[in-house]
Amino acid sequence: MTKSGRELLDEARNQIPEITADDVKSRLDAGENLALIDVREPDEFRAGYISGAEHVSRGFLELKIEQVVPDRSTPIVAYCAGGVRSLFAAQVMKDMGYDNVLSMEGGYGKWKDLGHPVQVDKQMSNEQLNRYSRHFLLSQIGEKGQSKLLDSSVLLVGAGGLGSPTALYLAAAGVGTMGIIDLDVVDMSNLQRQIIHNNTRVGTSKVESAKTTINELNPDINVITIEERLNRSNALEIFKNYDVIVNGADNFPTRYLVNDASVFLGKPIVDASIFKFEGQATVYHPSEGGPCYRCLYPEPPPPGMVPSCQDAGVLGALCGTMGSIQATEVVKLLVGFGETLVGKLLLYNATKSQFRTLKVRRDPACPVCGDNPSITELVDYEFFCGLKEEPTA
Repeated sequence: MTKSGRELLDEARNQIPEITADDVKSRLDAGENLALIDVREPDEFRAGYISGAEHVSRGFLELKIEQVVPDRSTPIVAYCAGGVRSLFAAQVMKDMGYDNVLSMEGGYGKWKDLGHPVQVDKQMSNEQLNRYSRHFLLSQIGEKGQSKLLDSSVLLVGAGGLGSPTALYLAAAGVGTMGIIDLDVVDMSNLQRQIIHNNTRVGTSKVESAKTTINELNPDINVITIEERLNRSNALEIFKNYDVIVNGADNFPTRYLVNDASVFLGKPIVDASIFKFEGQATVYHPSEGGPCYRCLYPEPPPPGMVPSCQDAGVLGALCGTMGSIQATEVVKLLVGFGETLVGKLLLYNATKSQFRTLKVRRDPACPVCGDNPSITELVDYEFFCGLKEEPTA
């Protein structure tokens, strides 16, 4: 028997309980574990939404709701503009096994009329809406997550083998501000793996070369070039302006410096390293319960014991693998989804096409991030690593 739209709406109203906007606000203010699902179209959501709501437009509800609300016992409140689409959406969720679904009476319009707070994210241009459209389809990112990326800032320590792919993927992802610190110039030998540079830039500044490539890829990105050597006198001042630090340094003094400065400022480090055919990656973030670099490597190796890539060689494509992992970890940290590599060390062997993950823990006795730290300011890291006999005052 064919049913009219009115009959279908009446059926939905009979099956789905409705809740007033005032009651929704009271439950949210009380801190209830309430999944708020906005089922409006993307352009409606962009114009404003209830803070904390997840956007799952009605047309994608069946495909995405299980990703957004995996636990079918979670209390859900669906809302639309006026309270009709949300009834149909709630009925679908009930049919899918969600047993505690409500529809907000009067929808977003009623919420606004009552003067309840709304959130409006940074408005994107039509070009940006097209550029980042594939992110919008991912429930873990969406337009809200993309706005976070555009408002975020990341510092890359080094524009070399690891910094190159990381920078390119972060630029493509739309990380709004990207600082790059490197004093080196492009050498012909770099081009085997440092894909952000090219033949025409041999002999020129690496940071300027990287900026040119990034802006050609995505003019949205504000690239801040820092053409100087990172040291204990400038690290804290530089790091404080960024949300995440990406470490691509290939020497021990810089790795310890990056670690200590980041710990002091409470910044997460997305770290990777490469050697011949092997790479490793992790996220150092003691404030989130994970270790810092010193927890894993309390003392540097004796000078000359570990050969550099210049001495031992490195597979060029390995840089792309590990740099892509770094970029992925940065995006997860900035947007706030998934499990990061905090407390985990990811190992990759390119010759065997094999990944392994090791659990790593914070050392309570660590001199920098431990319970009673003995190192509370930046030190002379070349002296610490045995590269000179006397520390600089």
